[in-house]
Amino acid sequence: MPDRYHAEVDCLQKNHDKERICGDVYVSGKVKEENRIVVVLSDGMGHGVKANILATLTATMALKFTEEHKAPEKTAETIMNTLPECSERKISYSTFTVIDINFTKGDTTILEYDNPRTLIFREDKEFTPEWNCILLNSEKNSGKEIKVCSFRPRRGDRIFFCSDGITQSGLGSQKYPFGWGIEDVSKYIENSLKLKKDLSARQISSKILNIAHRNDNYHLKDDASIGCIYFREARKLMLCTGPPYHKEDDKKLADFVKNYPGKKIVMGATTADILSRELNLEIQDKFDFMDTELPPVGFMKGIDLLTEGILTLAKVEEILRKYHSNIDLGYGPADLIVKMMRESDELDIVIGTRVNVAHQDPNLPVELEIRRTVVKRVAQLVEEKLLKVVNIKFI
Repeated sequence: MPDRYHAEVDCLQKNHDKERICGDVYVSGKVKEENRIVVVLSDGMGHGVKANILATLTATMALKFTEEHKAPEKTAETIMNTLPECSERKISYSTFTVIDINFTKGDTTILEYDNPRTLIFREDKEFTPEWNCILLNSEKNSGKEIKVCSFRPRRGDRIFFCSDGITQSGLGSQKYPFGWGIEDVSKYIENSLKLKKDLSARQISSKILNIAHRNDNYHLKDDASIGCIYFREARKLMLCTGPPYHKEDDKKLADFVKNYPGKKIVMGATTADILSRELNLEIQDKFDFMDTELPPVGFMKGIDLLTEGILTLAKVEEILRKYHSNIDLGYGPADLIVKMMRESDELDIVIGTRVNVAHQDPNLPVELEIRRTVVKRVAQLVEEKLLKVVNIKFI
């Protein structure tokens, strides 16, 4: 029986100094039917637009082929044969790292071509599974080598993958004449985990990226990307919105919210009034408008975030549609919800199905759609963009 864990996945990037487009591309996908997550990092040759095109093509193909269980050598051959040739250098080149996590089988497979070595940490020590080298034998790619490994993660394990903008940072400096190097990156991770064992994937990725940026005197000489996958116990989050269809179920909803073993978001004035009445809790209104498009948050004991309903939900959907790992979230109610979603592993959404007559008025803005429709779209985006497990319950 596979060890039960959840994978927190994050990847942070900084562009080559003065470039507006990153030459590294990170993509991820969830194969819900097979309970799998696939992440890919590709580094296109050079930097800027050309590098981004090469990396985007590589990452997209690698993700698709891996989701379809293509053999590693077939994936590598197809990618290398498909990449367009650079008009200046007369070669086509893009590195890639592919990580395929199968929760059902309990194993993880890593495919690597010319990116810095993927680091696996068990507790605060580097763990090295057995790697296999595969030599490609096609006429165009003869002699090129890809590396593959498979292992069974345990709770607490972390996988770190990066582009050479991280390992070559500081190149030519007095401290790192040959660049920071993967061994020093590994030592930095080890020391960081010894100081604080529960660093999130985002926190430790941010620390590594900031060090690489500093190594280049805050003017990166290459695009830099660092990703982390952290296998750990699930962090649960509940989002409750809308009153139950039957008024007699109000108490059932209140008991569910009260006893939920995780963080809690309540959206909508009617829902908040039900909980206030059934749990005998006072609602405290705040008047700090952190987002001029939305009403401010409220406060209720035992609830982590209390917000307005459909308008805030529509803004959450808008943020998620534009979401990427490097996005800067604000402090408005919708931003706070997305932050909480990002920091969770399992999202349980409880949707009350009583119709709010106000939301059926054809004169109201288009965004005020039926609550359950907006929630379903949000749930899909959370699964696709944040790679979270989402459960929906109607009441």
